[in-house]
Amino acid sequence: MVPIERHSLNPDASFDGGSLNCGNGLLLLIRKNIDPLLRGQLLEIRSTETSVDEDLPAWCRMTGNELVSWTLHGEQRSFLVCKGSLAESKATRTASLVPSIDGKPTVPVRVAETLPAAGLAPEIEPLSVMGIGSWPRPRWMLQAIHERFEGRLSEQDFETTAQDAVRLAVEAQLCSGVDVLTDGEQRRDNYASFVGGLLDNCQLIPLTDLLPLVDDPKEFARELASLDVPADEVRHPAVFGRLGRSRSLAVHELEFAKTLTSKPIKVALPGPYTLTRTMWMKCISDRAYKSYEALAEDVVRVLREEAHFLLAAGAALVQFDEPVLSEAVYTGPKNTRSFMCGALSEKRSPSEELTFAASLIQRLTDGLPVSRLAVHICRGNWTPDESTALAGDYLPLLSLLSSLPVGTLFLELCTPRAGGIEKLTDLPKHLRIGVGVVNQKRNQVEPVKEILTRAEAATRLFGPERVLLTPDCGFATFADNPVSSASIAEAKLAAIAQAARILRQSS
Repeated sequence: MVPIERHSLNPDASFDGGSLNCGNGLLLLIRKNIDPLLRGQLLEIRSTETSVDEDLPAWCRMTGNELVSWTLHGEQRSFLVCKGSLAESKATRTASLVPSIDGKPTVPVRVAETLPAAGLAPEIEPLSVMGIGSWPRPRWMLQAIHERFEGRLSEQDFETTAQDAVRLAVEAQLCSGVDVLTDGEQRRDNYASFVGGLLDNCQLIPLTDLLPLVDDPKEFARELASLDVPADEVRHPAVFGRLGRSRSLAVHELEFAKTLTSKPIKVALPGPYTLTRTMWMKCISDRAYKSYEALAEDVVRVLREEAHFLLAAGAALVQFDEPVLSEAVYTGPKNTRSFMCGALSEKRSPSEELTFAASLIQRLTDGLPVSRLAVHICRGNWTPDESTALAGDYLPLLSLLSSLPVGTLFLELCTPRAGGIEKLTDLPKHLRIGVGVVNQKRNQVEPVKEILTRAEAATRLFGPERVLLTPDCGFATFADNPVSSASIAEAKLAAIAQAARILRQSS
């Protein structure tokens, strides 16, 4: 497309990107300004950067937006982009100017002066049954998540919708006979990225927006095309200033779930290693942090604050999800990515990565009650296709697992990809083991007898007092890409609960 003298259509919103290029912050500004628009509305992007002439049309093609026209007067460029296609534009479009932003952090870092002590919570008994965290969202909840991202649904309306979805998720778990509940993570777009929409100086952008930022755009585009869910529906946190926690990440989830049940409630958060690996992206986060390690310090701080408030509010267990630990030891050379966790940053040798991960978890949990802390590890949960997920037993992670300052490990153990449970014999005796006894990826509900056999093997190895029973992972780690339906999820938990009752009677 060649430049024209002037645009024939007027924009609904406009901002000036100055000399920023697509790899140095312009995409963040585009996303900030285009998200609140309705499909068919127009955004004007002003720029003086020559590389945008090629990069912006490529971004439009990748994201399904239409470059309507562009002008060039001296160094000043003006691009008119339609959200979606121009054919979707209505005869009368609602003008909704979006305030421009300059890309600089506008929210000061907030550090809690005092952190509360842990409050009381119901005990979690041996052989308790529970899910890992996520539950399939109803279609209307998925729509609400996307409308909220795009600024078309108020926080109040979103929360009302989310509470209805949580009621359904909790009721399904209660009907299945679980002993410990989660809220199903109904408000979250996925297990880790959701914090990017809640932390200060961070925003969520679609994976397709990252195309100009990676070393090998063609390979990255190929990887995006392999996803079971459209890449423009998977959001990724982008850090553009120092992280702050001026509002809760999950305390509000816990407080509402407590109104629905008196049973123990578990709350999952992304672990500090996974979140750091996910958030660190050169050309974005390095404008706010001088190094990967500096970002990790603030990640630990905000997660530590949240953990304190969750325990004070009565969470029976705070679980830190660390699937990227598997990615660290079971993927290939530098730059190999695993989309099950969105770990886009470069990684060092496995030993260096595990040492770094251990130090982050230790700093996060220092002084917190070990018995109410847990870590969950799996090998990928973004597709039901077992052949595409990572494989490998727990031996390379055994030393790390043994040193973690938590009381419970939730481990993927049903799938053959995880190796045999006997490899875990030497784990310290103080650790409870949440044993995966059903594969959440399979549509078939495992027979109770089969589940009972796995549970009995675990009790012989660890002793019944150390065993908890779970699926291998969540049923809908990524909101837009659940690996199970709600009916299958409920049936699988009910089968585990039935096996647990038999096991308790015989113990």
